Amino acid sequence: MAMDELRKLARFSTLLALSLSVFAACTPGPNDVAVCDAYHGTSSGVEVIADGTVQRLLGTREGRSGEHEGFLLQLRSGCVLTLRVETNVDFTGPIPLRAGEAVVVKGEYEYETLGGVIHWTHRDPRGRHAGGYVEAGGMYYW
Repeated sequence: MAMDELRKLARFSTLLALSLSVFAACTPGPNDVAVCDAYHGTSSGVEVIADGTVQRLLGTREGRSGEHEGFLLQLRSGCVLTLRVETNVDFTGPIPLRAGEAVVVKGEYEYETLGGVIHWTHRDPRGRHAGGYVEAGGMYYW
């Protein structure tokens, strides 16, 4: 590889690392209490960031807006609550999760009697909805 190509690659790597650190610094942290409050208030349409452990993988299913991958998330704090998380794999790609793994999920909470669901855990290519993500194993899937 020529020296100019190595310099360009090093510059790109530095910019990528800086961009990722800015993204992480600007993203608010998990707030499981807000999720618990939404559940106890039977609220829906609430943007949340939840922190917890994957309890069980639910596999994939075809949804109205593409293929979705689901899993059950046990909150780490705030209250004893298990949520269903749905991710549109057309945007995120498959997320390599396993039971017992720690994850952080940002998305929209919808109330259900058994705990609720967090969806919109991906970007909105049309820019009409706040983007979400799933962080697992040090990687962001959005």
